[in-house]
Amino acid sequence: MDVATKKSLAEVHVNPVAHDTELGDHSLRSDDDVLTSLGYKAEFKREFGLWSTFCVSFAVLGLLPSFASTLYYGMGYAGTGGMVWGWLIAMVFIQCVAMSMAELCSAMPTSGGLYYASAVLAPPGWGPIAAWFTGWSNWISQITAAPSVNYGLCAMILASASIANPNYVPQNFHLFLLTSLVMIIHACISSMPTRWIANFNSYGTSINILALIIVLIIIPADTHNVPKFYPSSQVWGTIENGTDFPDGIAILMSFVAVIWTMSGYDAPFHLSEECSNANIASPRAIVMTSGIGGLFGWFLQLVVAYTVVDIPAVLDSDLGQPWAAYLLQVLPQKSALAVLGLTIVCGFSMGQGCMVAASRVTYAYARDDCFPMSDVWKRVNTTTQTPVNAVWLNTAIGIALLFLIFGGSVTIGAIFSVGAIAAFVAFTIPIFIRVFCVGDRFRKGPWHLGTWSRPIGAMACAFVALMLPILCLPSVTGSDLTLELMNWTVAVYGGPMFLVAVWWVVSAHKWFKGPKVNVEHAIHGDNYAADLERIGGVGDQPVEDVKDSPQASFTKPGY
Repeated sequence: MDVATKKSLAEVHVNPVAHDTELGDHSLRSDDDVLTSLGYKAEFKREFGLWSTFCVSFAVLGLLPSFASTLYYGMGYAGTGGMVWGWLIAMVFIQCVAMSMAELCSAMPTSGGLYYASAVLAPPGWGPIAAWFTGWSNWISQITAAPSVNYGLCAMILASASIANPNYVPQNFHLFLLTSLVMIIHACISSMPTRWIANFNSYGTSINILALIIVLIIIPADTHNVPKFYPSSQVWGTIENGTDFPDGIAILMSFVAVIWTMSGYDAPFHLSEECSNANIASPRAIVMTSGIGGLFGWFLQLVVAYTVVDIPAVLDSDLGQPWAAYLLQVLPQKSALAVLGLTIVCGFSMGQGCMVAASRVTYAYARDDCFPMSDVWKRVNTTTQTPVNAVWLNTAIGIALLFLIFGGSVTIGAIFSVGAIAAFVAFTIPIFIRVFCVGDRFRKGPWHLGTWSRPIGAMACAFVALMLPILCLPSVTGSDLTLELMNWTVAVYGGPMFLVAVWWVVSAHKWFKGPKVNVEHAIHGDNYAADLERIGGVGDQPVEDVKDSPQASFTKPGY
């Protein structure tokens, strides 16, 4: 046989993972066996279940504080019509992204998540570069999540102080110091043992859901507007374009609020190595988070759209926080402060959930030596059995990002857009590879979309391709465009990603080989035996020596 033809199985585009599991007739393999088949040994205690995993992701989603922090974009770009229609339209496609991601999670439940999936699914020779760019984009999204959430949280705290004491005027350094303090508190909580973190997030999410329901009741019940609600024709049919672009583009630009709010559902993927029954519980948690979050988020949009009195007054308020300004506009002061207090409590839980998810991503990438000093960041604390060093690395980077506060509201606001665009780039790369490169050869996990897998994945990819340039547009053009009003997303996201690309070309392509294995791989697909027959064996081993082996000696698939 020709030497060039006799490739190793690693160079054959095989299905990514073999599961003995299906829902129904077959018993589930143990979580550690599944993780071993993916190439990693278990290092965490599996103390998350479906509910506690959902709690972390719903906390990261943080509907109430996320909505409050991004109200400027949804309401300011397209008015009430854009709020109610925009959320509905965007949620259809965001749900496609979430379901496609859940399918990947079921097949490959690892902390590396999307980064691992990109490497495994990529065509021969493309695994390392796919993992490299997916991983760095996802990491940028993760490390900007907690600072952006806590920035919005602390802006609400200071706005509350201004409402209670009109003589108090918040300063930038007040906001910086308070946000940094919250970051440190979250880092301390995220360094605790897994069970403690799971319990904390369970309570936090219960409060989140209860607070959201209370707010949905209080605002319509206690509003002092006359009339109490505006007619549906006005709410649904009025596009108050706050940009220099046509109405259709303005509505698309308002999607940044939806996308940023609905970008936390990947957390179960990253927590899958700490979750029991991970290849079912984790994807279910992803879909539950996106579905329940999308529905409740739309209810909140409707309540605000039907009750808001003066949109320009909300956006231009001296309080510097549109949500606080809106509440004072429609509610008595005591009720407004009560709702703002509930939002602050939920925001604290959300920031902590973001910190936990980000630390697991940093740990997973450090485990594969993606960072300088990876040996330090991948250490698991022997007392808490959690990646404490990764937590504090993210905290230090997050506090450094908060210096953007001193550049003005538009500059610090860029981290919202960056979080959205970085997350959706990372979400979509493995989905794109799975749909357009792997196709029907994809070996599904026990949770999958069946015949709808590829159409749903294609819809997800098309949506993200449309939104990437939209998220980079400034709201004004021509002579109105100043440095202050420029959309800095391209610079804040594109700058680091350009450096990552340069790093790859200059150095990383020589040493970065993607997700590493620390136990022998046992990944193979349904066409495994046929591939062996075609290539004549694996390496120097004939077919007979490896075809029936429970653990074949080959390297990472897709490389």
